[in-house]
Amino acid sequence: MEAESRVPGPPLSGSPPGGGGGAAAAAPRPAPPGAARAPPPPAPPAELAFDDDEEDLEVFSKDTSLTEANSFSSLIPTSPSSMLNQYKFEDEPELRDLFITVDDPESHITAIETFITYRVVTKTSRGEFDSSEYEVRRRYQDFLWLKSRLEEAHPTLIIPPLPEKFIMKGMVERFSDEFIETRRKALHKFLNRIAEHPTLTFNEDFKIFLTAQAWELSSHKKQGPGLFSRMGQTVRAVASSVRGGVKNRPDMFTDINDYMETFNQKINLLDKISQRIYKEERGYYCEMKEYGPIHTLWCASEEDLVDSLKGVASCIDKCCKATENRMAGLTENLLPVLHEYVLYGEVLTGVLKRRDQIQAELDSKVDALSNKKVEKDLLTEEIGNLEDKVECANNALKADWDRWKQNMQHDMKTAFLSVAENNIHYYEQCLATWESFLTSQTVDLHLGEDSEDKP
Repeated sequence: MEAESRVPGPPLSGSPPGGGGGAAAAAPRPAPPGAARAPPPPAPPAELAFDDDEEDLEVFSKDTSLTEANSFSSLIPTSPSSMLNQYKFEDEPELRDLFITVDDPESHITAIETFITYRVVTKTSRGEFDSSEYEVRRRYQDFLWLKSRLEEAHPTLIIPPLPEKFIMKGMVERFSDEFIETRRKALHKFLNRIAEHPTLTFNEDFKIFLTAQAWELSSHKKQGPGLFSRMGQTVRAVASSVRGGVKNRPDMFTDINDYMETFNQKINLLDKISQRIYKEERGYYCEMKEYGPIHTLWCASEEDLVDSLKGVASCIDKCCKATENRMAGLTENLLPVLHEYVLYGEVLTGVLKRRDQIQAELDSKVDALSNKKVEKDLLTEEIGNLEDKVECANNALKADWDRWKQNMQHDMKTAFLSVAENNIHYYEQCLATWESFLTSQTVDLHLGEDSEDKP
């Protein structure tokens, strides 16, 4: 049912496969001496299992891939239509050696369930891979497994979000072409975000996800902790949160918490309003589609207005097409970016809680040491280990926070500039259409008046 195969081939050279998004960048070249990144040590195996009956309760969540860049220049545009072109990318993307494409969705129907698998094609020049190219098929449940393993191995790194598991009622039909394409884009973005991450890209579970055959992946999933172990982790997390706030949280993480509260409020509001604007735009488009033909039908009973009626119908039709293009721009460039960062807000909230949980564990041991006369040596050793753990967690989150914020700002700027350009094109097209009609009608009117004045 899930056919996977390894595709042997020569070392990677040339451009990556198509598929859009983060899978396309500069052709990979070996890094200069001394610049190669060493993969971090693999984390101990851990696993969260998912029940098959939960697999495909999925949500409408659009995502597209955006061009990578770091900043924009502040050049002033010389004309509205050239506004976007005034922004130049100042930094070239880093050389990459791992390219991933998610495509070719297939529907699978069994006696107990229906689900979709996606082809995942990987091309790489990394030495730790046995081949330069792999092709496997993965279902949404497999992506969930990968995300959970990354969160367990790197609890204070910002793991890219996946689209939700359930469908928002009235937005899209489950397993429709639109939903499947939306999901494909989101999964493509998810894997390429991981591939571009300086730490996550070397995770052993990520490598297995990209390369393992179906039976290998299934076997690897079974190596994680059992149900009671996972329940114990959950109970400890809840108990930590019940004990109250962290006493010794560094100011930086308090500031990040405050920032994320404001960010989540604003991004959720933008997401809701943008969805509402798109819905209203769609309604306007449908009304315009019915509005134009009425003028054409009217021509049959108004011989003296034929040219004017046909002209208006033609203008409405052209504006309708311009409106359709503007709606496509919203669904491609703005809506998926806003919703992705709504999900990122949830991810950041979870990361901050996990950091606080580690800090709270250290604080509780320090308190125990000050209150106990015995077992001091054991507690001192535990405190030393926890201090190292907290330091690693803090450093990981600090570095990932700076990286995430830079990417977020770039993605938002790119989305807003794309919307601005789409709006400029839309209004220029509509303005030119109606000006052309007005000019033609004015000329016809003057010609009619001249002919009436002649004896």
